[in-house]
Amino acid sequence: MTESVVTLGCRLNLAESETIRDLIAVAERPTVVVNSCAVTAEAVRQSRRAVRRLRAANPDARLLVTGCAATISPGDFTAMPEVDGVVANTAKLDAAAWLAEMPPAPLHAPLHAPPLTPLPASRHTRAFVPVQTGCDHACTFCIIPAGRGKSVSQPIAEVLRTVEEHLGAGVREVVLTGVDVTGWGADLPDTPRLGDLVAAILRAFPALPRLRLSSLDGVEIDGLLFELITGEARVMPHVHLSLQAGHDLTLKRMKRRHTRAEAVALSARLRAARPDIAIGADLIAGFPTEDQAMHAANVAIVADCGIVHGHVFPYSPRPGTPAARMPPVPPPVVRERAAEVRAAVALTRAHWLEGLIGATREVLAERDGTGHSPEFAPYRLPEGTAPGTLVTLTPTRIREGLLE
Repeated sequence: MTESVVTLGCRLNLAESETIRDLIAVAERPTVVVNSCAVTAEAVRQSRRAVRRLRAANPDARLLVTGCAATISPGDFTAMPEVDGVVANTAKLDAAAWLAEMPPAPLHAPLHAPPLTPLPASRHTRAFVPVQTGCDHACTFCIIPAGRGKSVSQPIAEVLRTVEEHLGAGVREVVLTGVDVTGWGADLPDTPRLGDLVAAILRAFPALPRLRLSSLDGVEIDGLLFELITGEARVMPHVHLSLQAGHDLTLKRMKRRHTRAEAVALSARLRAARPDIAIGADLIAGFPTEDQAMHAANVAIVADCGIVHGHVFPYSPRPGTPAARMPPVPPPVVRERAAEVRAAVALTRAHWLEGLIGATREVLAERDGTGHSPEFAPYRLPEGTAPGTLVTLTPTRIREGLLE
């Protein structure tokens, strides 16, 4: 049997796949899993391609599909001859779901967020720790709440237990992940904020070298979290913001909760408080009703916020969402605009990487001969560098997008 779990989509999926891999390891029949994504139509297509590829590589294994695409539209996958069953997100961390011989979860199970099971020691050089799943917001373009349900937070004690296990396995960097990470704590007693969780981790594990945060909603960054991001050396100087758009009318039609000015101001405050911080962002190009002025604002916000890590998505209509009923931008125009936004990010990123030449950084070594600095800048490592180690490097040039 080749790979047992194929993961698409977010870091939360990646973290959950670690648990799934261990759960299926004890199944009586050889089992392989596609952990699908539904964030865009392309992600769904990639999930279906992954099913076909995994089946071809494992013709005799039981093939199951889980994740958001399989939860939102289970029939699309059960209709595939390669698929033996679907496990909804509600059951994906339940051992019983993977041990059953028949399709292991009702195709239309009531949607509640799955339990956040502590993960085994990471197989990656950094540990992805899920602290939250689900989302309580209703962005008009997003289908993910239909696949993940309402926001559910992992209590601090459980998060600390998971972090401790990873550290015991030798992991040097922990990444807190979830669907709406900055929404962590809203459903817990006394409604703690994400800053409280980060502070608790830092207090409990003074030997933890690096703590990184996945995508943040700027309007939910609490005061303590801001202080820790900008003033605590062990919290990596790397913030990825869920911006989505650079024009106020587009943001309003998306039902986002921030304005363009607020996003630019937050980026400026972060850079002023921690000059070495690297800012990333999610941006959607070609949102319905987007005109040329709105697109120009999308391009301009890249420079205005200093975005050096850009996840740029061509708008993809998701059936059942309000945005799918809005007047669309022609697909060729959407693709052109996405390319222009990506070009803007590439320009700011190139200037940023050039500024790191000659600067000494501690780099976490990956398994492919590359590594990342605290700012998540990519480095090519000296031959023979052991994965998972921290090495001090001073780059002299950029080659193929990597500092070396």
